[in-house]
Amino acid sequence: MKSPAKNLRSNPSTASPQGPVCLIHGEDDFSVSRRAKVIWQAWCADIGGMDHEMIDAAVGNSGEALKAISKLREALNTLPFFGSGKVVWFKDCSFLAEDRTSKAAAVTEELSALAEDLKKFKWDGVRLLVSAGKADKRRQLFKTLESIGAVEFFSALEESRDWAVRAERAAEDNASATGKEFTSGAAAELVAMIGADLRQIFQEVEKLAAYIGERSEITRADVAAVTTRNKHARAFALAESLGDRDLPRALRCLDEELWEVRLDPQRSAIGLLFGLITKVRTLLIARAMLDAGLLRPVESYQQFQTQLQRLPANTLPSDRRLNPTLNPFGLFKALSQARRYSIAELTAALERLLDANMRMITSRQEPSMVLQPVLVGIIQGDGTRAADKPRRLAAA
Repeated sequence: MKSPAKNLRSNPSTASPQGPVCLIHGEDDFSVSRRAKVIWQAWCADIGGMDHEMIDAAVGNSGEALKAISKLREALNTLPFFGSGKVVWFKDCSFLAEDRTSKAAAVTEELSALAEDLKKFKWDGVRLLVSAGKADKRRQLFKTLESIGAVEFFSALEESRDWAVRAERAAEDNASATGKEFTSGAAAELVAMIGADLRQIFQEVEKLAAYIGERSEITRADVAAVTTRNKHARAFALAESLGDRDLPRALRCLDEELWEVRLDPQRSAIGLLFGLITKVRTLLIARAMLDAGLLRPVESYQQFQTQLQRLPANTLPSDRRLNPTLNPFGLFKALSQARRYSIAELTAALERLLDANMRMITSRQEPSMVLQPVLVGIIQGDGTRAADKPRRLAAA
C-alpha cells in the first residue's frame, strides 16, 4: 500500500514507519539524520540478530555512486547468518537529487534498474532504510520506495514562515526528553539567540540540562547565562539592544559591528543603519498595535501566532514591504520591547536615523561618530520613559 510522503516537524517520532522500506529525506539534514537513527534503532531491536548493515552512500562522483549501489544490492541479497532478519541502512545518499552525479547516465540507469529489482524483491525479514538530502520525486526509484514503503520529508527550518514555532517546539521536546522543561518564554529566548539551527538548539538544550543539575525547569536566566549566540543572533544584537533600551550593550554591540565591517568587505556601516531603521519601524508598528489593543505581549511565540491569526484581514498594510508579518518573529520580539518607548519617541528615533543616513552619505565622518550619538539620543530619550502598560488609542 502506498504511503504518502509526510512533511514532519523537527522532533523525530517514536513510531516506526509501515512497510519494509523507508526513505527519509529533505533539506534539514540534522532532522533527517535524527529520524533515520530512530528508525534504524527501532528496526534493529524489532528484528534482532547481528547481521544489520550500514552502507555509506555519501559519494563524490558517479563511480563511487555505482559502487555504493553495488554494495546495497549485495547487502540485500546476503542472507543473515544470525537471527531471523536483517536491516540495511543506505546512509546519507547524495545522488537522488538533481546534481551532476545524480544526473550521470550510468547512475540514472543503475537507479532505475534498482527500482525494478526492489519491486520484485522478497522482503521477508528484510528492511531497507534510505536517508538522503532532498530527493527528486520524479525519479523512478523515489516512486518505487514510496509505493512499497514510507517516505518522510523534512523541510529546511529557515525556509518556513513558522520556523520559530517549529524551533521552539523542538527545544521543548528535547528538554522533555532529558526530564526538564522550559519556563514561560525561555524556549522563545533560546530560539531568539540561536535562530533556525536545530543542531545548535539541541546542543544548547543538552548544555542547559547539565547546567541546571537537579532542577527541573530551565529559566530565561539560565538561557542567558550559558547559551552561545550564533552568527544569526549576533547579526541582530545591535537592533535588539536598541529595542531593549540597553545603552551599554548597544554601544558595545556597535563597536563590535563596526570592527566586523572593517574586516568584512561585504558588510557596511550603512547596512547597520538600515538594520536599526527596520527595527524602529517594527517597534513603531508594534507600539501602535499595542495601543489599539490589537495585540498584547506574550511569552510564547506560539501564543503570539494565535493572536496574529485572529487579526481582521484589513488590519495590516496591503503593501508587502510595510507588512510586519513578513517577519513575524521580529514583530513578536518587538511587542515586548515596544512598551519601553512611546509613539513620540519612536517617531523621533526614526527621524534621527534618517538624518544619520543623510549625514553618512554626504559627509566623510567616521560611522562611529554618526551612529554613537544617535543611539544615545534614541535610548536615553528626553528623560521620560514610556509606561510599560500601553494606553488604548480610544482613551488617548
